[in-house]
Amino acid sequence: MRVAKTTAIVFVALAALLAARSAMAQPATPPYETGARPGNEIGTGQSLPLSDKASNTNAGDTKNVIAPRLPTPQVSESSGPRDFLIAARQALATNQTGEAQEALERAESRALEGNILASDIAMPSQKSTVQTIAAARQALAEGDRGASIMLIDKALAGL
Repeated sequence: MRVAKTTAIVFVALAALLAARSAMAQPATPPYETGARPGNEIGTGQSLPLSDKASNTNAGDTKNVIAPRLPTPQVSESSGPRDFLIAARQALATNQTGEAQEALERAESRALEGNILASDIAMPSQKSTVQTIAAARQALAEGDRGASIMLIDKALAGL
């Protein structure tokens, strides 16, 4: 009986030692290595880095390989390009360039939706509204809010 008890204690101690060694062998992941909070996927929820300023729209304003998460426009996800363009215009009028960029990107995506042939995927859209929205994003990237607002108004008129 005494041998069985001693064997059990040795077995438990050995198992605990192996578990501790295994835990210590795990590489430590530095926090924020990917820019996202631990447990968050980049681009979802409130992942980091977070910014309220437009950026990473072209090579001239890209300072980091990880694009910051921009504020979500106050528009329903199911809205069309018009609602996102209006949200972008309102955001620009109050100097909320990050929200404006996000709204312009979503407006452009909505304007692109439809039947696209596989052979056309690599080609820029020939739709004038899509081109105008892209030009508004470019103006925003260059810091020209006035031109961006003008182009948004042009895109709204074309819808």
